[in-house]
Amino acid sequence: MANPSAPSGKPHVRIGDLLIQAGRITQAQLDEAVRLQQRTGERLGSALVRAGYITEAELSQALSGQLGVAAATAKDLEIDPEIVKLLTDEFVKRFEVVPVRRDGQALIIACATPNNLRLLDEVRFVTGVREVRAMLATEMAIRRVIEKHYSTHALLEEVIQNGGLYDKAMKVAPADALTKAQEAAEGADGEGANDVYKLKAESETQPIVALVNYLLIEAVRRSASDIHVEPYEEFFRVRMRIDGMLHPVLNPPTRLHKAIISRLKILSGMDISKVRVPQDGHIAIEYTGEVLHYRVNTLPTIYGEKCVIRLMKKESHLADIDRLGFAGSVLSRLNSTISLPQGLVLVTGPTGSGKTTTVHACLNKINRPETNVVTLEDPVEASIPGINHVQIHRRGGVSFVDGLRAILRQDPDVIFVGEIRDREVAQTAMEAAMTGHMVFSTLHTNSACESLTRLDDMGVEMFLIAGCLRAVAAQRLIRRICPQCKVPCDPDVMGLQELGLSTEQIVSGRYFRGKGCNHCMSSGFKGRVAAYEVLFVDEEVRQLIRRRAPVEQVQEAAQRNGMRTLLDAGTELVLQGLTTLEEVHRCIGAP
Repeated sequence: MANPSAPSGKPHVRIGDLLIQAGRITQAQLDEAVRLQQRTGERLGSALVRAGYITEAELSQALSGQLGVAAATAKDLEIDPEIVKLLTDEFVKRFEVVPVRRDGQALIIACATPNNLRLLDEVRFVTGVREVRAMLATEMAIRRVIEKHYSTHALLEEVIQNGGLYDKAMKVAPADALTKAQEAAEGADGEGANDVYKLKAESETQPIVALVNYLLIEAVRRSASDIHVEPYEEFFRVRMRIDGMLHPVLNPPTRLHKAIISRLKILSGMDISKVRVPQDGHIAIEYTGEVLHYRVNTLPTIYGEKCVIRLMKKESHLADIDRLGFAGSVLSRLNSTISLPQGLVLVTGPTGSGKTTTVHACLNKINRPETNVVTLEDPVEASIPGINHVQIHRRGGVSFVDGLRAILRQDPDVIFVGEIRDREVAQTAMEAAMTGHMVFSTLHTNSACESLTRLDDMGVEMFLIAGCLRAVAAQRLIRRICPQCKVPCDPDVMGLQELGLSTEQIVSGRYFRGKGCNHCMSSGFKGRVAAYEVLFVDEEVRQLIRRRAPVEQVQEAAQRNGMRTLLDAGTELVLQGLTTLEEVHRCIGAP
């Protein structure tokens, strides 16, 4: 068999020039991909694919011709589990290389740099194989293989061997799921009675208990917000959302899927006999002296039940509004606004942007012994001493509207309505704000000014909005550059100029990027920082709202009076060296 990595003897031509010569891309597309590559640090070919200028197959074909090395096919990358074990998780992630197969005494590997002789030597050293040959595979293909096959084997063995450590570190609140399952097993729309008992037995084996306990604790250690347990046709994986991004954590054997889901159902008080309907549950554990709460939800998919576990620290440390990232003048004005005796303050942004954290920081700021503060939430994400938290319970008759009307009979001073979802909730909240209450709530909009359009679409009268709205804060959470691996870099001058920055502003900035390390899971980012824009409803803005002026006019008036947009706030974080321009565009978008 021919050596996959044998050179072809062709003169080296840059991949960009090669694709232009082949008519695959234009010079303008190449220039744009180069700018994207400079921002992300990825290979040029990957940047071209991500920009949509070429397909991954076209890139693989071009690289194969450029390097004179055979390209790995999709079949080549269907790796035997025994071959996977030849290289460790750490090694494949560090060098982005995977073993493909054995060819006699030789080991065939796939990587994006098949002519890298040093890499071949490294593989020979760690595997003990004397002959190693390389095939070409794109970065994207290699990462898919790593996500599917790695991050699991050594970790699973460690978890199973040390399972007792996780059992001792945490105490799980008892649940009555087994009783429910046994009662519902006969004739249930899911598993039969025998299957239920079998699932229960499997879910109580030491490896399953240890693995689930590990996931619950590891989410805390990694500061994850969610755990995703996901079955697919050919594999099963667990991911955690950290700093807003999903990261693969484990790829357990597919045979463990049902047992892991059953264990989570038992812990969270669900019915393990029902597998064809969504269910919600709750897990409470004590870990290192702190009570942790997890909201659990299952969803039937075509390959089995998917489970998402959201971590909620009910007694978590409260955010300090003075440290959330509001600019000095904005913070002073916001503190004055939330201290008013009546009115409506909205916090907007997409799911997971920290809206509830910001509202809780506001409530904590104005929480005093002489003030009656009541919240209406679904779910209650954190409890604040001295504040009355009410959990939505639709089956029990506690909806947002019913709960809000009941709260108004409780002599409140300050009310937090978890989310304005429809006209009835909006109308009731507005009326509460008009009748001597300070009301806080959240809304899903892209910007502060767009909240006016959203409320109008719900059918709320504009005179009500103008009369009671005091401020709208829109926010995004942007990943910080990892402090452990941050290094200086050159600014994206063209990208910053497109945002309206002058040469003097660009020169005055400090620019960094993260190389990737163990501290940040090789992402280059660790933690998040908030970017805000705050619309204060002054008399000019109030008159524009009453006249139903277009959102653009409202925004222009607000900016004349000093409002910084989300993009302005994000750009300032780039100039301060806290994040990257690409990350700002990812979270906020281009102008």
